[in-house]
Amino acid sequence: MKHQQKAKLVLEDGSVFTGYSFGYSGNTAGEVVFNTAMHGYPESLTDPSYFGQILVATFPLIGNYGVSEPNSVGGIEQNWESSRVHIKGLIVSEYSQNYSHWNANKSLGQ
Repeated sequence: MKHQQKAKLVLEDGSVFTGYSFGYSGNTAGEVVFNTAMHGYPESLTDPSYFGQILVATFPLIGNYGVSEPNSVGGIEQNWESSRVHIKGLIVSEYSQNYSHWNANKSLGQ
C-alpha cells in the first residue's frame, strides 16, 4: 500500500477538513463543486465544464475501476470527455488504490 500523505481542504469561511492525498501532491485553489454520478469519474475529471474547480464525488467509493488511456477516434474521445484533466482537485470519501477493469491500465492516483 502506498504511503498516504495528509492533506487539508481549507474553505473561504475558515473551515478546515483533513484527509489524505493520492495522485498529485501540492497546493491548489478553486471553487468546490459536487458531482452525484455513481460511475464515470474519468469522464468527470476530463469534462471542460469543471475547468478550474475542485470536484467532490458524492459516490462513496472512487478509483475501483482505474483509468484507461485516452482513445481518440476521428477526433472524438472514447473514454474521456476531452484529452486532458480539467479539474484542480478531487475529493472522495474512500479512494480505492486497487482497481479492476479490463480496459484500465493505471490507477486513478497514477
